[in-house]
Amino acid sequence: MEWMHLTENMTNPAFLFFLLGIFAVYVKSDLAIPSTTSTFISIYLLFSIGFNSGQELSHQQFSNEILFSLFFGIAIACIIPIYVFFIASLKLPIHDSVAIASAYGSVSAVTFVTAVAYMESKQMTLHGHMVAVMALMESPAIIVGLILFAMMSGTGKKISVQNMLRHSFTNASVLLILGSLLIGYSANAKQAEGITPFTSDLFKGFLSIFLLDMGLICGREIKKFFSYGVFPFVLACILPLINGCIIAWLSGFITHDISNQFMFAILGASASYIAVPAAMKVAIPEARAGIYVPMALAITFPINITIGFPLYMQVIGLMHG
Repeated sequence: MEWMHLTENMTNPAFLFFLLGIFAVYVKSDLAIPSTTSTFISIYLLFSIGFNSGQELSHQQFSNEILFSLFFGIAIACIIPIYVFFIASLKLPIHDSVAIASAYGSVSAVTFVTAVAYMESKQMTLHGHMVAVMALMESPAIIVGLILFAMMSGTGKKISVQNMLRHSFTNASVLLILGSLLIGYSANAKQAEGITPFTSDLFKGFLSIFLLDMGLICGREIKKFFSYGVFPFVLACILPLINGCIIAWLSGFITHDISNQFMFAILGASASYIAVPAAMKVAIPEARAGIYVPMALAITFPINITIGFPLYMQVIGLMHG
C-alpha cells in the first residue's frame, strides 16, 4: 500500500527542515535565511529542473501523447478556476474569490520541485515535456480569473489579455525554467556532463535549505491567516486533495505513464503564491493577499507534500491495478 510510505515521506530531511522553519517562528527564534540566499536557491532549483528536463526531452520523440498533455494541462488551468471561484464565493467577496480561483488554477513551482525529489526517491523519472506543461499552466488560470472578475463584479473593468500573457511568460520562474529547458534540450550529452555535479548532486541539499525558508515564511503567515475565519482554512485543506485525485484519474486517459500521471496530479493540486499574487496586485489590488497567499503556501503546500503525494500515487496505483 502506498500509505506505508507516508511516514517515510514525513521523515524526509527536506520536509523536516520545513517543519524546523515553522518551529523556529513559533519559538520566536532569530533564525532567518537572507533574501539574496533564498533567491539564489530558487534560481538554482528551477535551473536544475529545467536543464535536466531539457536533456530528458532531447531523447524523447515528439508524439501525440506530448501534444495531448500540453492541451490537457491548459484545460486543467482553465477549468479549475471556474468551479473554485463559485465555491469560494459562497463565503467570500468576489475579489478574494477570484484571487483564490486563480491561485488554485495556476501552479506552484515549489511543489513541483518537491515532487521531483519525491519521484527520485521512488526511482521515477520526470519527463521533460511535463516542465513545459507546468510553464503553460501559469497564464490561463490568471486570465480566466480576471474574466470572471469582469463578469461577476459588474465593474466593467477592462482586461488587457496581452499584458497578462506578457506578465505570465516573463515571470521570473516561468522564464527561467523554460529557458533552462531549451538550453538543456540544445546541449549534447558530453556538454551537459560537465555540469552534472552542479545540476544533480547538490539538488537535495539546496532543496532542504529552501524548504527551511518556506517553513519560516509559513510560520509568519499562518498567525494572521486564522483571523479571517475557518472557511479559507477548510478550503485550503480540501481543494488540493480533490483536485489532485480527480486529475490523477483523468490523466489516465491522456497518458499511461505513472510519472506523468503523478505530475499532472501535482500540477492540478498545487496553488500559486508567486505569479498569481504579482498579477493580482496589479489587476485586482483589493484582493486580500493575507487570505489567498497563506492558503496556497501555509496550508495547501504542506497538505500536498504530506498527505497529497502518497494519496495521488495511491489513486494512480488503483488505476493500474
